[in-house]
Amino acid sequence: MTTDQESSIINQIIGGDTQAFAVLVDRYKDLVFTLALRMLKNREEAEEVSQDTFIKVYKALAKFKRESKLSTWVYKVAYNTCLDRIKKNKSRYNEVAIDSFTGNQLKSLDNALEVLENEEQQQTIQDCLQQLASKDSFLLTLFYFEELSLEEISKVVNMEANTVKVNIHRARKRLANILKQRLEPETIQSYERAGN
Repeated sequence: MTTDQESSIINQIIGGDTQAFAVLVDRYKDLVFTLALRMLKNREEAEEVSQDTFIKVYKALAKFKRESKLSTWVYKVAYNTCLDRIKKNKSRYNEVAIDSFTGNQLKSLDNALEVLENEEQQQTIQDCLQQLASKDSFLLTLFYFEELSLEEISKVVNMEANTVKVNIHRARKRLANILKQRLEPETIQSYERAGN
């Protein structure tokens, strides 16, 4: 969506056009739900948080300063709504320890990720992302699947871009550990041979 299109939709929504708001919801609903599911690890809670996110977006849209893209702001509202829900539930999510990985192992696993394209393997990655801590899977989703820049992500999660970069690197290591345990050893070995 171009800046002019965003501005037009925002103005229409502020002016009371419910169809324009439906366009906004339709555009971002899948991603907001995915991000909520990554953080909350529960489908029903993710659905509720998604609805809460769009209610908050609707109520606060007039206050949106337009200093960032609309999508970045919507992600930030979703992220903060998820954090509120986590605090409310006082739930603890599983953390995955970082194993010691050499740069070559990480590179080989990155190559494996690039090669995985069929649905079964994609599902494996999605399942492994669900095993990560909420923040880790959220950051990886924004960076790799939504292709947001470090600066855009830093606005969403209120962190410095360098801190985001470090957190993404650590999350990749955790994901690599999960993938290494999950994927068949011979599959990884074939990808390592292909990477050399």
